[in-house]
Amino acid sequence: MAVARLALLFSVLALRALPAVGPAFETSRLFEGGTGGYAVYRIPGIVVTKRGTILAYTEARRTGSGDWDSIDILLRRSTDGGATFSPPRVISHVPGRIERNPVAIERKQGKPNEITFNNPVAIADTSGAVHFLFCLEYMRAFYMRSDNDGLTFSSQREITSTFNEFRPEYAWRVLATGPGHGIQLQNGRLLVPVWLSPGTAGNGHHPSVTATIYSDDHGATWHRGDIAVANTPRYPDPNESTAVELANGQVLLNVRTEAKEGRRVIVESKDGATQWSKPRFQEDLPDPVCFASLIRDGRALLFVNPASGSRARINLAVRASYDDGAHWTLKRVIEPGGTGYADIAVSPDGTILCFFESTPKLPDGPLRHDEILARFKPDWLDHP
Repeated sequence: MAVARLALLFSVLALRALPAVGPAFETSRLFEGGTGGYAVYRIPGIVVTKRGTILAYTEARRTGSGDWDSIDILLRRSTDGGATFSPPRVISHVPGRIERNPVAIERKQGKPNEITFNNPVAIADTSGAVHFLFCLEYMRAFYMRSDNDGLTFSSQREITSTFNEFRPEYAWRVLATGPGHGIQLQNGRLLVPVWLSPGTAGNGHHPSVTATIYSDDHGATWHRGDIAVANTPRYPDPNESTAVELANGQVLLNVRTEAKEGRRVIVESKDGATQWSKPRFQEDLPDPVCFASLIRDGRALLFVNPASGSRARINLAVRASYDDGAHWTLKRVIEPGGTGYADIAVSPDGTILCFFESTPKLPDGPLRHDEILARFKPDWLDHP
């Protein structure tokens, strides 16, 4: 009975949210903080399958907004272009005894009995498969696969050994995939940005470095790449990254750091895994120290993040590049208020999908973390 009421609640929320602005721009509230048994929804991710099914996934945090909270990973599906979505369901399951990451205990993060599933990442394969990765306690990583557009997934398979390949070079105790989405290269390689930390500062996520892992056999095995951006005084704490394949076949990695310059950091690789270029700031991409997302839409690259020009996470905006990331033009603001993480995808009919955190302020003061899906055509970007 409780499950049925929850399904009805989320269906009503989706229907009430459409349309929001008009035929050229529509929004749906897919997750509302304080409902469904969760206080906060964070870390959105979205992909569109070969058949056009939209998969929207998120971290559902039971008691608060902390990264080490008791967290499940939830998924919703749409087979009608985002007009309606299936009820949310939990897709993060790991059998057996689960131990807390010692870093969480040392840093006094979360409660002893809380279990943290984190950093979901999906890849929509050109074959029609969906590859899905997630982490447990920022300490273990898992892979599973769907061959029916996310209706069901295979049993999860642990791939922490892939991250252990970094240990001779970097003694991590905290790992994370993505978040957002991974990519498939033209040659079929599956690629997922990752970050690693020894867990000695802050909430255990600092300091950090960023890298990628990849699979050349359809997800059967995964391997580490080179560390793409190391932790240095100029580029401190590189972590959450987003990747895109360029027209020349190289892979561009767009990286969040804690740099005082407040700009995204860029590196490139011929194969998305090795021989990364020297890091550089992308001067026309401001970074409020927040996850951002990249995708290719025909000849253009699209980039989305809070475009505040400061450390404030406000004014979620889309930028476009028509020269493979050399220059970026601010196109339109999607959400002028409080926002946060966002992921971006493109449907087969050309509709652009931006799944993002909205942080409206409640009357008594705290922020409520909702997750909103914006849908619009490319011409909406060109006509403010």
